[in-house]
Amino acid sequence: MKYLALILLLILSSFYIFPAYASVCRNYDGRQICILSINRSAKNFWEYRAIVSVDGEKRPLELYNCRQKVRIQLDGTVIPFENQDPGQFICSFFKKP
Repeated sequence: MKYLALILLLILSSFYIFPAYASVCRNYDGRQICILSINRSAKNFWEYRAIVSVDGEKRPLELYNCRQKVRIQLDGTVIPFENQDPGQFICSFFKKP
C-alpha cells in the first residue's frame, strides 16, 4: 500500500507545472542590467514601461522613451539617458517595428 501511494504521488507530481520566472540580464558596459518586467505602449511603440535592476538594485517602474532618449519616473521627473543607462540597453535590445 505504501509503494502504491508513493508511485501515485510521483505520477501526480509530474503533472504539476511550475511557472517560469525569467528575467533578461546582460552585462552592458560593465554593469549588470536585468529587465524584471517590461510592457510596450500600444499607442506609442517607442515607449516602454519597465522595472529594471542595475547591479542588483531594483528600480521602481519607469517609462523609457526611446524616441526622445529619456526616462520618466512615476513622479514625472524626466531624466535623459546617460552613457551606461539602462534605457539605452532597453532601446537597443528591442527592434523597431
